[in-house]
Amino acid sequence: MKIYIDGEYFDKDNACISVFDHGLLYGDGVFEGIRIYSGRAFKLKEHIKRLFMSAKAIRLDIPLTEKVMEETVTESIRINGTENGYIRLVVTRGKGDLGVDPAKCPKASVIIIVADIELYPEEYYTKGIKIITASTRRLHPDGIDPRIKSLNYLNNILAKIEAAQAGCMEAVMLNKEGYVTECTGDNIFIIYNNVLLTPAPACGILNGITRQTVIELAESTGVETASTFLTQYDLYTADECFLTGTGAEIIPVIMIDGRVVGNGEPGRVTGKLMNEFRATYMPRNFS
Repeated sequence: MKIYIDGEYFDKDNACISVFDHGLLYGDGVFEGIRIYSGRAFKLKEHIKRLFMSAKAIRLDIPLTEKVMEETVTESIRINGTENGYIRLVVTRGKGDLGVDPAKCPKASVIIIVADIELYPEEYYTKGIKIITASTRRLHPDGIDPRIKSLNYLNNILAKIEAAQAGCMEAVMLNKEGYVTECTGDNIFIIYNNVLLTPAPACGILNGITRQTVIELAESTGVETASTFLTQYDLYTADECFLTGTGAEIIPVIMIDGRVVGNGEPGRVTGKLMNEFRATYMPRNFS
């Protein structure tokens, strides 16, 4: 494994950053997770665009242009010889001092990790998973805008701990008004009366790239979609439920807070969208 750090490639054991990097000290930075299918990065332009938008929002100057960043990610895939895998692209504020002042960090650092990933065993894609509702609430947009994909994931981690303690793989998070937002690392969808529903961006979600891809696939195959405000009641009474994310792709949910979803098996629309996603992007017909 060769890891890119600020223009150089290092072996895994020798890939290091300074203990004074503000990404480590304060979670000051942004990142993207990107899938690799058939040797190419999935929706690379969209991911790089979102990375730069996140950076702009926190006044972080990335020392590469969007075009050069795309080329560097592609080169990292080639150097690692990866056909199917995962990219973690990180931009930190860089090395500074022990104060939080970002002005003390003269240059941002760019890190590209190309690796394998398997968030869920294959059987979960055929049988579905169980999730809970976390007591940890999603951070409100008046604090940190959820569209900023920052390095500070403590809010999500606390909800993930709750899921693990409940014996589940994931937890859905509510906002302070009690509306459904997203899970700790995935967007959430339900199907009710043959309509595909997902929380609206105004609920306080990261507008996931896989989320948007699934909405487009659904609409192209005649499935009605809507981004709206959902409550736990909507989750409990849904006909189907699934999660989407770069790592998870599309994974069915069969139980929420002990309530069986539908008939307790991955639903028809979920299966249709999983098949469409795989046929379109995995691993051939990549676009």
